[in-house]
Amino acid sequence: MPTQKRPYDSVKRGLDAVVSAVGLVLSAPLQLGVSAVVLAAHGRPVLFRQPRPGRDGVIFELVKFRTMRHPDEAHQTDAERLTRVGRFLRATSLDELPTLWNVLRGDMSLVGPRPLLVSYLDRYTKEQARRHEVRPGVTGLAQASGRNGLAWEERFKLDVEYVDNRSLALDARILVMTVKSVLVREGISEAGQATMTEFTGSAEAEVAHG
Repeated sequence: MPTQKRPYDSVKRGLDAVVSAVGLVLSAPLQLGVSAVVLAAHGRPVLFRQPRPGRDGVIFELVKFRTMRHPDEAHQTDAERLTRVGRFLRATSLDELPTLWNVLRGDMSLVGPRPLLVSYLDRYTKEQARRHEVRPGVTGLAQASGRNGLAWEERFKLDVEYVDNRSLALDARILVMTVKSVLVREGISEAGQATMTEFTGSAEAEVAHG
């Protein structure tokens, strides 16, 4: 069942559209430069595209700059495929610039729980699945609180906390926290991983799904 909208949601959507449109225009020269660097380092395609679940679990195509080489061997891990250019783009969040298109289109918001893999949808507990009651975000409370340095359970707890307490004031605070997190480059990835280990599900979810 689609999530019931609040008046806040309409205001937020308007702000997302304006800010993402302005951001795309202002960042166009930078995105062109990043595209050239990615092309030289990784070849084509320059953009990474992948289906992700959005609000109410509706699938959309996420767009980012590519940060990994094509696999040379089937057993290569993501961490092995991640390049120096890719690590820099992730550390500075420059790989996220194309995601502003997702915000402009309405697939995402500037602030909200990060969109994860479609394969995770049936691994959440009922409480964790509430993260899909709002549009996913370019950044969120979990990202601003530790990015990929947090354990999955803590990330989901913060996602649901955001859903329950979302407001324009909280969004503004998260954006400020995110800028600080990017500047100090904290929690970019879990040790030994390109981002984080795969989420295989919580014990509660295993019981619920039988």
